[in-house]
Amino acid sequence: MATLSGIIIKREMGMSRRIIILGSTGSIGTQTLQVIDRFTAKFTIAGLSAGKNIDLLERQIRKYRPEVAAVADEERAVQLRNRTRDTRTAVIGGEKSLLELASWPGAELVVVALVGFSGFQPTLAAVKEGRTVALANKEALVVGGELITAAAKQRQVFIIPVDSEHSAIFQCLHAGREVEVKKVILTASGGPFLGKSLEQLKDVKPSDALNHPNWEMGQKVTVDSATLMNKGFEVLEARWLFGLEQEKIDVVIHPESIVHSMVEFIDGSVIAQMGLPEMLLPIQYALSYPQRWEAPLPAPDWKKGYTLNFLAPDRVSFPCLDLACRAGEKGGTLPAVLNAANEITVHKFLQGKLSFLHLPVILEKVMDRHEVKYNPSPGEIIDAHYWAIEEARIGLEGNGPL
Repeated sequence: MATLSGIIIKREMGMSRRIIILGSTGSIGTQTLQVIDRFTAKFTIAGLSAGKNIDLLERQIRKYRPEVAAVADEERAVQLRNRTRDTRTAVIGGEKSLLELASWPGAELVVVALVGFSGFQPTLAAVKEGRTVALANKEALVVGGELITAAAKQRQVFIIPVDSEHSAIFQCLHAGREVEVKKVILTASGGPFLGKSLEQLKDVKPSDALNHPNWEMGQKVTVDSATLMNKGFEVLEARWLFGLEQEKIDVVIHPESIVHSMVEFIDGSVIAQMGLPEMLLPIQYALSYPQRWEAPLPAPDWKKGYTLNFLAPDRVSFPCLDLACRAGEKGGTLPAVLNAANEITVHKFLQGKLSFLHLPVILEKVMDRHEVKYNPSPGEIIDAHYWAIEEARIGLEGNGPL
């Protein structure tokens, strides 16, 4: 038995659990299926979803035979429906199909492996339906953490972290009681530009930002890692996930990515969770919790020798970390605005239409122009999201006050 965000869980793992995977064709989604392939008797796949990759989704349908598959792109949903008529899988389409899938009758566990803001509404829908959520989409809590955690407490729903850092914190928290926690320490690799000055960052290209030294991730999160925005978002995620005051969440750079995060207790003891930079382990732990399952996953060979380094983040060269922390401190709709503007600017950077150093400049200007609404409804969060997208686009095109 353990607690997270005030919710208590007690799980018996003897029976096959019905599972939904939102984003089954992405990096986390496909790795989730790799884990399930090792433990086929423990899971029944009830539903899968994709944004546009219907070729891979079709192969997944034929292998796993889910009851339902959702495709966010309506046209591609029609194509997939025609291609899978010989199966018993129902294909639903459009943006609302993700909400329908998240609320699918009889599902016990919903893995949210969607990218960006698209994870917010399905996560909220799953929680409101009383589903256990394995959350790999940090943006859901960044933009709507107050709403989602409040709904989780009301429905007594458990949200299990899948991000390696938050999985590490979750595991470390088992070493003490909530009142004994002094602070949590999120580790960051520093990305491909660790140690570079503002002058050295002037001419970096998208291909440079995508060359992460330790992790293989999608393009968006890899760029966020390079700017340290990803770590800033993880601060906000940890705040809501673990019910912490933001000042109790610290960030340190750890280039080796062996220590995934740490918890410092009031007696000065620090508990760390360590492992190789491999996402299969936190994914499996989220699926198996409160048990640990044996699996052929690699572990550090300490006899080979490791040097572990820790240093403070460079907040001058990488101001996105402070922008995220500022949005979290301000609260309301501001985190949603920052997240939306970041999605647009990262997209433009990847297209070669925005310099790396101009990313935080646009973000700060969008934040400064936003009139924050506190205790927002889901509709107000969505409105703030689209307002920020338009504001960032206008600024990037040079047609507005930005």
